[in-house]
Amino acid sequence: MIRIPFAQLEQAFRKVLLQLNFPEKRAALCAHIFASNSRDGVHSHGLNRFPVFVQYVKDGLVHPDAEPALLEKNGFLETWTGNLGAGMYNATACMQRAIELAQANGIGCVAIQNTNHWMRGGTYGWQAANAGCIGICFTNAIAGMPAWGGAEPVLGNNPLVIAVPRAEGHIVLDMAMSQFSYGKMQEHELKQEQLPVAGGYDDNGELTTDPVVIRNNKRALPIGFWKGSGLAMVLDVLLVALSGGRSTAQITADKKEFGVSQCFIALHKPDLHAALIEEILKYTKGSTPATRGGRISYPGENTLRKRLQSEQEGVLVNEEIWAQVQTM
Repeated sequence: MIRIPFAQLEQAFRKVLLQLNFPEKRAALCAHIFASNSRDGVHSHGLNRFPVFVQYVKDGLVHPDAEPALLEKNGFLETWTGNLGAGMYNATACMQRAIELAQANGIGCVAIQNTNHWMRGGTYGWQAANAGCIGICFTNAIAGMPAWGGAEPVLGNNPLVIAVPRAEGHIVLDMAMSQFSYGKMQEHELKQEQLPVAGGYDDNGELTTDPVVIRNNKRALPIGFWKGSGLAMVLDVLLVALSGGRSTAQITADKKEFGVSQCFIALHKPDLHAALIEEILKYTKGSTPATRGGRISYPGENTLRKRLQSEQEGVLVNEEIWAQVQTM
C-alpha cells in the first residue's frame, strides 16, 4: 500500500470517466465520490471498486449520460427511475430531492428503481447530515447470503445507512446485512489475511474466517444470524413495495449486479436536542474498553479520523489497482 494526494486520485478517476463519455459535471461528481471513499478508508468502494465500475460501463450495464426521472408523486413520497445511470449520480440526486422535501415539509422520501450500485452507502448519509437532516437509506443487491436455515445464497447484503447531524462530527451508521461486506472481504483477500471473526460458511456448512472461500461460494454470514437474515429480506420487500423495482431474486437471475432498487429518506427538524445526543455519546464512550488500550467510538467517528489522516498524509491505495487505473 502507498499514499497519494487526494487530488491526484480524484483527477485519475475523472480522466477515465471522461474517456467513457461521462458528461463533465457527472464525471467530476463520480470521481469525487470514488476518491472520497478511499480517503475515508472505504477502499472496497473507492479505488478497489473502480475497475469493476469501468467494466460495467463498457458492458453497457451503466449508462454514462442517463438521467433519473420522476415516475410518481404521492405527497412527500416520490418514485423515480434511474434509467440504469451511474448509481452514485442517481443516489446523490435522490437524496438531494429527499432533503428538499424534508426542508419544506419535515420529511421526504424518494424511492428509485432501475438504478446501479451506489458504492459507499454512507456517502448519502453524510450528504443528508451536511444539509442538517437525519438521513436514512437502503438498497438491495445481488444474492450473497443464505436465508437463516438455508444452504444457498438468496438474500442480498442490502446495506442500511442512518445518519444524524452533529456539529462536532456527524453520527453515520453504514452497515451491510452480512457480517462483512464483500468489499471488506476483498480487502482482506488482497492482503492475504483471514477475517478477524467468522464471516461466512465454507462448502461444508462450517463457519469460516477465509474470505476467499466466502467470496467464491457466496455464503456470507448474516449479522445477528436469523435477525440479519430477516432484516435483509424485509429491506428487499420495502424497496420493491416503494419503488416497484427489481428484487434481489430478479437481480441475481442476471448474474450481475445492476438495475437495483434504493430508498432515500430525509427528516428535518430545527431542534434535534443536541445536548441529549451528547449525553448518549458520553455515556457510551465512557464505558470501560474490553481490551487494554482499546477505544470505543460512535458510528462515523473512525471515518472522520481516517479522513483527517488521509488529508494530512495522502490517501492509502493498493499499488496494483492504482497502476491499473493509471493505464486506463
